Amino acid sequence: METKTVGSYPSTDIDVLIIGTGLAGLTAAIECLRKGHNVRVLERNADINTAGDMYFMGLSATRFFKHWPEMKAEYDAIGLHDAWIETFKHSGEQMIKPLRVADRLKAQGLDPGTPPGTFQMRPLVYKMFVKQVERLGVNVEFGRRVVDYFEDSSKNKAGVVCDDGQRYEADVVIAADGVGSKSQKLVGGQVRARSSGRAMWRAAFPIENLDKDPEVKEFFHMIDGKHPIVRTWLGPSTYALTLTRPDTMIWIMNHDVTGTEQESWNATIDYDEVLKGMDEMPGAGWSPMFKRLVKCTPPKTIINFELLWRNPQPSWLSPNARVVQIGDSAHSFLPASGNGATQAVEDAVTLASCLQIAGKENVSEGVRAHVRTRFVRNACAQKLGFSNAELLQETDWEKVKLDPRRAAPKLPSWVWGHDPEAYVYANYDNIVDGMKKGIRLEDDERVPPNYPPGYRYEPWNIEQIMDDMRAGKPFELGPGNWD
Repeated sequence: METKTVGSYPSTDIDVLIIGTGLAGLTAAIECLRKGHNVRVLERNADINTAGDMYFMGLSATRFFKHWPEMKAEYDAIGLHDAWIETFKHSGEQMIKPLRVADRLKAQGLDPGTPPGTFQMRPLVYKMFVKQVERLGVNVEFGRRVVDYFEDSSKNKAGVVCDDGQRYEADVVIAADGVGSKSQKLVGGQVRARSSGRAMWRAAFPIENLDKDPEVKEFFHMIDGKHPIVRTWLGPSTYALTLTRPDTMIWIMNHDVTGTEQESWNATIDYDEVLKGMDEMPGAGWSPMFKRLVKCTPPKTIINFELLWRNPQPSWLSPNARVVQIGDSAHSFLPASGNGATQAVEDAVTLASCLQIAGKENVSEGVRAHVRTRFVRNACAQKLGFSNAELLQETDWEKVKLDPRRAAPKLPSWVWGHDPEAYVYANYDNIVDGMKKGIRLEDDERVPPNYPPGYRYEPWNIEQIMDDMRAGKPFELGPGNWD
């Protein structure tokens, strides 16, 4: 099917209720509107949270911008153009000299003209999405705290109840309200979070704070004074990233839990705690220059974000398929995966497309087709995140000296090469037919894999992975081409 811009699709008359204004929820609102659905959004807070630092936005998630010229122009404007990258040991020894990201991609056998994705500033990306929602006049109701989800199979409807007792109803409810969504009770129970024993110190602040220490300002300079640069710092059982932009300095460091972390963007700490933690890390000690960077961080800026592991969630659907989870509600990712934002956007684009093809009379079919399209792919992306985390935390520097690609997380083509909208339009009929016939997705030769070719999904859990690693067994992604 040919894809079209906003206003080109006829109305489906499908009433869509979206809970949450994270990246998944905002994308769902925008794309559902483009596909002709009626959209209403509920947000528990008084406004949309645009705080944060940086994350990786994959190419598979940003392809849909071609339908939104204003967003594409703004995304291109805020992106990291001609960015560079440099790699150090945690001690400060340079291991890979500064190179253009395009050159590093070429060394990994990738096309620098179509990079797998880019590091982006979370606040800038969120503000871009918020502007688009406002331009479109999407109905967003703030201060609506959802306490329960329900489904009425006799009416083919679903809905939510807010803390003041007000009820909302729609043909389909999209639970994009993140980890701990109240939809879990209806969908089939909360997947238990397990402490990884790790957390992330994260900080983003105006670049002028580096004026406090001229030597730090010089060390963390941009290339030629104008090109942003990502610096990676890899050490025993830890890793860190810095990003220097014209207006912003960002640093992130992985560390053992300290007791003050939370799974929250509001858990700020003082830099003294970070410096103490760096001194207690294994190895020969952290680079003094990195410590001085930490000291330049303004108060109430450093977030101590706990990293919790969750096994793949077995169900994202209510019994009648009128409530569906997307983004972190359905699958949470470790930061090292570089996949959380990407898969959230992919979810939203896929679901909007499935509903448009299915039509109002077949909403449940469309929702089930969406889950069939997304489940194996997300389980594989989650597993890849564990693999990348291990790579970053346990770098083999002798091998890196021989082959710098060994210091780079996997950016496989089955992730970034995917086009979620085109995939749905090309395969929807066969996906639904296989679903109705009870054919396992991996056995349906009519549907090309959007996961590692040759992979056959088998349930896995992080407990077994950790037990194997403690026993000295190497981490195995499983059969198939994961590259």
